[in-house]
Amino acid sequence: MRNLYIAGTAAMLLSAAAAVAAASYTSDPQQSRLEFVGVQAGAEFKGVFHKFTAGVDFAPEALASSRIDVQIDMNSVDSLDKDRDTTIRGKDVFDVAHYPTARYVTKSITKSAAGFSAVGALTLHGVTKDVPIEFQFGTLAAGAKLSGSAKLNRLDFGVGQGDWKSADTVGDAVKINFSLVLKPKG
Repeated sequence: MRNLYIAGTAAMLLSAAAAVAAASYTSDPQQSRLEFVGVQAGAEFKGVFHKFTAGVDFAPEALASSRIDVQIDMNSVDSLDKDRDTTIRGKDVFDVAHYPTARYVTKSITKSAAGFSAVGALTLHGVTKDVPIEFQFGTLAAGAKLSGSAKLNRLDFGVGQGDWKSADTVGDAVKINFSLVLKPKG
């Protein structure tokens, strides 16, 4: 009888743990968006990355086991200006020949007044630094949506050499906005 009790208790605990486990998702590339906003010569400009992947393990009740992992193809940058994009991809800015990808992986996620906050390691231009993000998460009929923003300073990552090392022409502060439509993995 005691073994039956132990087996039943173990089954209930496993069932409860499964109920709060983070669900696994991958980004839908057709519906997801990753963009940035910078300042050049005093005027704001926007750009997007057309190629990136996001793997997300998330449950609001299981933040300790939740994780966001985004990999960005830096060559896919598009600021709607071919000359600027050539410069951005070049040696003095992103240097995509040497640093073709950037990656963001969360270290911790917590609840916040606006939804959720996370701190993650961003590796960009060969430099890794912690970057906080703020985001909201909601379920959809066939998956979920995660959207939010972050702020960073490009010079902290060595993005900008030569004429672009100074923040006089191109501002140091960059805002990142993201909207990830997620579909269940598998």
